[in-house]
Amino acid sequence: MITPLDIENKTFSKQIVNGYSTEEVHEFMTTLLKDYEKIYKENIEYKDKIAVLNQGIQHYKSIEETLQNALIVAQGTAETVKQNAKAEADNIVKEAEINAIKSVDEINQKVVEKQLQLDEAKKQFDIYKAKMEALLISQLEILKEINRGEDQ
Repeated sequence: MITPLDIENKTFSKQIVNGYSTEEVHEFMTTLLKDYEKIYKENIEYKDKIAVLNQGIQHYKSIEETLQNALIVAQGTAETVKQNAKAEADNIVKEAEINAIKSVDEINQKVVEKQLQLDEAKKQFDIYKAKMEALLISQLEILKEINRGEDQ
């Protein structure tokens, strides 16, 4: 690319016949130099801006990639947490069921024991009742004999 300095330093050979006016060429070259210099500087500025913007794009692409990776990790972690929570909930339910079965078994065992105790108490009561009945009958017999002995 031609630089503004190249334009400024450009010289033309002079021709005697059918030549150009050096003042007009010089004036044109000065105008051309100013315009070209302005465009050249703008071009450099635009290239710098493009480079900065490209760096920004790269930065944001890096951030995007990091966010995507973080999202993937977060999704994996969420899935793991979900699976762990489900497994823990299943374990809690199983443990509760086992405890419930144990409690029911213990209660049933206590019911059986209490039933045995009740049966034993009924037997003891029946024995006591029979003894009392026998005692009362024997006492009644004694009273009857005493009454018979007094009647004679």
